Amino acid sequence: MSNQLTGYENNDQTITLTYEEGKPLILKVLTGEIIRVFQDHGVSANSYAVEGNKERKTKYQVEDKGDHVEITTSGLIVKAYDNQKLDVYDSEGNPLVIDYRGERTPLPTDMDDEHRHTVMSEGHSVHAKAKAGNVNFEIIKSLAPDEQFYGLGGKTGFLNKRGYEYDNWNADNPVVHNETQTHLYKSIPVVYGLKNGHPYGLFFDNSYKSHFDLGKESEHYYFYSAVGGNIDYYIMGGHTLKDVVANYTYLTGVVPLPQKFMLGYQQSRWGYSTSDKRVESIADGFAKYKLPIDVIHLDIDYMNGYRDFTWDEKKYSNDTEGFVKRMHERGIRLMPILDAGVKKDDKYNIYKEGIEKGYFVKNPDGSVYVGKVWPGDSVFPDFGNPDVRAWWAKHCKFFADNGFCGIWNDMDEPANFAQKQLPNDTVFSNGHEKSTHARMHNVYGHLQAKACYEGMKEATGKRPYIITRAAYSGTQKYSTVWTGDNTAVWAHLAMAIPQLNGLGMSGFAFAGTDIGGFQEDTTPELLTRWIEASLFVPLFRNHSIMGSRFQEPWAFDKQTLDIYRKYLNLRYRFIPFLYDQFRHETQCGLPVMRPLVLNYDQDPAVRNLNDEYMVGSKLLVAPIVDQGQTKRLVYLPAGEWIDFWNNAEYSGKQSVVAEAPIDKLPLFIKKDTILPWGNKVMHISDEPEKIMTFRLFGEAGSYVHYQDDGTDFNYQHGEYNEYYVAVEENGDVKVKLTNHGYKPTYQKIYVTTDQDRYEFDFDEKTGNYNLVK
Repeated sequence: MSNQLTGYENNDQTITLTYEEGKPLILKVLTGEIIRVFQDHGVSANSYAVEGNKERKTKYQVEDKGDHVEITTSGLIVKAYDNQKLDVYDSEGNPLVIDYRGERTPLPTDMDDEHRHTVMSEGHSVHAKAKAGNVNFEIIKSLAPDEQFYGLGGKTGFLNKRGYEYDNWNADNPVVHNETQTHLYKSIPVVYGLKNGHPYGLFFDNSYKSHFDLGKESEHYYFYSAVGGNIDYYIMGGHTLKDVVANYTYLTGVVPLPQKFMLGYQQSRWGYSTSDKRVESIADGFAKYKLPIDVIHLDIDYMNGYRDFTWDEKKYSNDTEGFVKRMHERGIRLMPILDAGVKKDDKYNIYKEGIEKGYFVKNPDGSVYVGKVWPGDSVFPDFGNPDVRAWWAKHCKFFADNGFCGIWNDMDEPANFAQKQLPNDTVFSNGHEKSTHARMHNVYGHLQAKACYEGMKEATGKRPYIITRAAYSGTQKYSTVWTGDNTAVWAHLAMAIPQLNGLGMSGFAFAGTDIGGFQEDTTPELLTRWIEASLFVPLFRNHSIMGSRFQEPWAFDKQTLDIYRKYLNLRYRFIPFLYDQFRHETQCGLPVMRPLVLNYDQDPAVRNLNDEYMVGSKLLVAPIVDQGQTKRLVYLPAGEWIDFWNNAEYSGKQSVVAEAPIDKLPLFIKKDTILPWGNKVMHISDEPEKIMTFRLFGEAGSYVHYQDDGTDFNYQHGEYNEYYVAVEENGDVKVKLTNHGYKPTYQKIYVTTDQDRYEFDFDEKTGNYNLVK
């Protein structure tokens, strides 16, 4: 039965399409490459991902074509038909997103509800298939034979998500993660497509539980469904896949510039924080074995009975402030964990305050909901209420006052031992309106991260260092993330690369994985290959669970220790480059660590490439992710490439054999690239560096380098330096200070080529760098 398109209204970049039946479909032109599609299903339309007004004054055209209404912008063409069908094309008329005209044909199974419960009672995982009767709406799109999918945050599986199905429902799932798992800790409902090589993106801004089927059910369509909320999604176009990703981060925000020390090495273990002496012994080990380090993380043991915002004074010699200060004097910062569940204890100030103010999540009858997490009986702050976030932010001053470098949020899905999750009908706030857990669950970790970010920013004046396990689209504005409780198995090392690449494409440019594996016992070979693979991973942290073998690098043989030290030293050499990449990310919205397909979307060879990644556009990394492997094929895309280790040159668009003995990470630099090369240090200092070296790989090239104080927000007011370094084809070498807003400068700059080393001194009077030799 046809639901005829009866007309439209066009008013101020908003096109309202009316039909014989049902509510209007509203299309909002935000930019030439972004159009929002909205239909009111009776739920407030506020977004936690898209903050602020994203509408730009944009030229567009609306025409009645008889059988459809056509909206044209500089980058997109949308054709609206009967039955609320929308077809989207790029500016050249290439199809991008075409509504499916048929009906879904669910895969047949022999599982009914009775047998489902029987199978689950034995401990087997049974995924509930999406059924039309169980969802609020479905959006079904046609699938082309040559169509790939990317994004979706840190979901399991290969980089190309075609053929997978996923749920968006944040969950603390400690079992071994594999590609059959449909949901983990984060819900990032953005998917990018390449249809016959033409890029697009779809962002479904709906925090209710939702489902993606990306061609698993049928080779003819893919679909998105949700159990609640409005139809609210964004169509994103662009000439390249990079343009589309930039449009998504324009909507949801970029990762802010981190403090520089956050790029240093970080060591963690559930069990370190049983005492101050235990933590200091770890610092002693790093000093003894001459291993660079910047942060040691404190897991839940440091708290007094797992109470948030407390120390266990008995474990820390009643001198917590002195302990933190001693560690900082050694160049090591401390990063404490903070859980969402608040201990139910009438003598505990956080619980008492929250009860008095009505700040905890409630049952439908108005009583406070009580679950169970680490402290036992626990209550949960209602972070949907801005007053609760402000209260929580105020208490974050506890960490600043004690000298901690940030906050590591965990268990913020929110986890609940009692029922695995909070009941869907528990009462939350959505702003100052009442809502339910069903809507607020997926944004709970997001809102806690926002509260912690704002609290630490207010308390310290520095760029906050927040880590969160649970996240939603837009959380990247407030927090770094990691992939969660992985396992010390080779499959998880291999999966880390597409997971981190997926997170990067989904806005989370600052992400990491637990090096070595969190659960079970790692091996010397696995740990070695993991530290190599993580050389450029932004969050550079080794983390493990108590009860597993120790994962400090000196806990293994001498070879493992020596190789580990080699890659820690190498990481610190690359930190100026990584910091430059993050500065670039804040300006363009593109990730630091990225899949090759993001840079080379017209190369079919990279569309399913899982075990390589790039750092920006000039470095290509090809880790070893299989046990016993000592060489591998490396695909090099278009261009000329140089082996980092031996300067051998290769032409692109081919696979080459890279030798990879246990101490070698295959690493290639695009020819004619200049990179900053940091000094050999044990920690990232708060003091400005006086010397910087730039290395040329190839014959000629140029580079723009960024410098600020690495800690606060003064760079936003112009307090930064930019340097232009070039080696020209005629051999001339140039160094220029092109922006001098930050008073300290490098007093000496070296530029090295294959043949020479050039030394430049800074002239304070002229502001120029003069060649010495």
